[in-house]
Amino acid sequence: MQGPWASALAADPALGSGYFDAYAAVGLLAVVGALFLVVGFTANRLLRPAVWSPEKLLAYECGVDPVGEGWAHTQVRYYVYAFLYVIFAVDAIFLFPWATVFAAAGYGMATLVEMFVFLGFLAIGLLYAWKKGVLEWT
Repeated sequence: MQGPWASALAADPALGSGYFDAYAAVGLLAVVGALFLVVGFTANRLLRPAVWSPEKLLAYECGVDPVGEGWAHTQVRYYVYAFLYVIFAVDAIFLFPWATVFAAAGYGMATLVEMFVFLGFLAIGLLYAWKKGVLEWT
């Protein structure tokens, strides 16, 4: 290859290799997706019937007329239980690949020790939560 492109290609090997074509495809897909969203919302606004009534402006609560304030107090312990569930779900996700590696030759003792260290950290966290009274419902 000779000419002005030869020096440019030697300076930047990605030039002419189609490397940035993948980024262009992703960018084009993002633009098409954004246009699809804008066209959909615009068509919805233009084509929907707009008949307002006081009943339509009320908050909808499962077919029951709203009673009381709009704010409800939620206890923090619901979130704590959700976090504990996520922690132990992640623990279960780590146990399955560990079981497959543990069965492979040459990985027995090292993976066993690593998993017991991991389970020990989780047990310490659970004991800490239990000692702080987080797991008490009432």
